[in-house]
Amino acid sequence: MSALKLERGASSHSAYDLRDYHAAGEERHTLAVIVDNEAGALARVIGLFSGRGYNIDSLTVAEVDHTGHRSRITLVTRGTPAVIEQIKAQLGRIIPVHEVHDLTVEGPSVERELGLFKVAGAGDKRVEALRISDIFRAKVVDSTLESFVFEITGTPEKLDAFAEMMRPLGLAEVARTGVAALARGA
Repeated sequence: MSALKLERGASSHSAYDLRDYHAAGEERHTLAVIVDNEAGALARVIGLFSGRGYNIDSLTVAEVDHTGHRSRITLVTRGTPAVIEQIKAQLGRIIPVHEVHDLTVEGPSVERELGLFKVAGAGDKRVEALRISDIFRAKVVDSTLESFVFEITGTPEKLDAFAEMMRPLGLAEVARTGVAALARGA
């Protein structure tokens, strides 16, 4: 079997996503959507994306207002500026949606993601994994004689870099939460 040959612009993260986003003028945008916390609200938002062929790179959802029964959906997507504007307009027309914010264009924002990384290895590889985890400020949350589970919080790029460093040391499994983001300032 021959190795997969990835062309310029191909993603190193997935063999299914070989488009060059920069060639088409596509940009990454983080959207914060405030919705009613009711059955089917998330399905309607996600249905908008799947029905129109848009992709979601990251998705997090949690109730943020218990008394008002409101949830915040933070999602990361890619598209041309026109497509992003269309997505925001269509999201605003969905019934349980109260607010749509494009954190990418509204000003500075803070993005964080939590990741759990299981690294299996012995001897020098275990020592090197611990050394690299210190550099990335990752915490060891589980340890056996055969593996470590590291917890790391940071930007998606930081988690990607940590995964790339751990891959040759025995990266066995990864679980990531998706991006949580807030606008900076008042």
